[in-house]
Amino acid sequence: MAPSATSSAPISSESSIPLISLTPLITRSPLTSSTAQSLLSALRTFGFIYLTDAPFSPSTVQRIFSQSASFFARPQHQKDALEWTTARSNRGYGCIGREKVSQGMTKEEVAADRAYGGDDLKETYDIGRDDDDEDNRWPDQYDEQGAEFREIMLDFFERCRELHMVVMRGIALGLGYDEHYFDGYVDKGDNTLRLLHYPPVAKKEFKAGRERAGAHTDFGTITFLFQDQHGGLQVESPDGRGYVDVKPVPGTIVLNSGDLLTRWSNDLIRSTMHRVVEPPRPDREEAGTEGEGGGEAVYPARYSVAYFCNPNFDGWIEALPGTYGGERGEKKYAGVESRDYLVQRLSATF
Repeated sequence: MAPSATSSAPISSESSIPLISLTPLITRSPLTSSTAQSLLSALRTFGFIYLTDAPFSPSTVQRIFSQSASFFARPQHQKDALEWTTARSNRGYGCIGREKVSQGMTKEEVAADRAYGGDDLKETYDIGRDDDDEDNRWPDQYDEQGAEFREIMLDFFERCRELHMVVMRGIALGLGYDEHYFDGYVDKGDNTLRLLHYPPVAKKEFKAGRERAGAHTDFGTITFLFQDQHGGLQVESPDGRGYVDVKPVPGTIVLNSGDLLTRWSNDLIRSTMHRVVEPPRPDREEAGTEGEGGGEAVYPARYSVAYFCNPNFDGWIEALPGTYGGERGEKKYAGVESRDYLVQRLSATF
């Protein structure tokens, strides 16, 4: 398999990532049906959306980012003691270079991508259900701040789980099903809350073709992404000819669809490639041509928070009724258990 690193791909002139308000889906207003259709249309054509009017106050989101920054600022030995261990658990801390996101399905394919494009320039911390048979790896053993961190993150995890249910009901309506069609498939909350820290990086690294995170699709149903003010996220354009900057927009959440939703919909919904690369302006201007004292230019750290939504781990994912047969053609994917697919992909990237 050829390496999937795509840092040389052009930037598309297409930049109209759709913006959709969540209010009709949350309040069940007369606009719910039309919003559901807009949601489905955007996921079919782009796979990425800006969501507005989410049930998170600016202060709530800021608190999550503040807690994330405090976690990553902990001594390295404390973070290492909370190390990510297995794909089945998918919990804990990943140091820089631990994971290489990729479209590779095996460790050998991902290793080829790593050799071609280098390690991802990020560190991560993953949180799962706290009532599962797998244990989260909390920093509450260290201090009161660690205990507060646990409480805040679990509350945020649950609120994102509830929003996943809301959006899946919108997708169900858009597909022509009863709005509760997916409830029994996604109600357990087998999701992952991921904190990401992209440390400061020298401008010359990007000139050499490095990426903060390589090109990839997400694995589950949908992802909610919360960004700070520093850019760098790019998504493949609908025409497949380049990448579009997903610039931070205050008050929005970025939503994108993942592989299992694509398989469920028999390719009706798009799981779109995306990556994190050299920031666009104004971060380029902030980095300038040289650093303080005439040293090399360095881009500031970037933080983001991703909530990866999945079907229940024991769910069987195959093409939905009405997405195949006749003019729609045959089923494009073999059926797969949700957890089996997720573990396969995670095992390759870590």
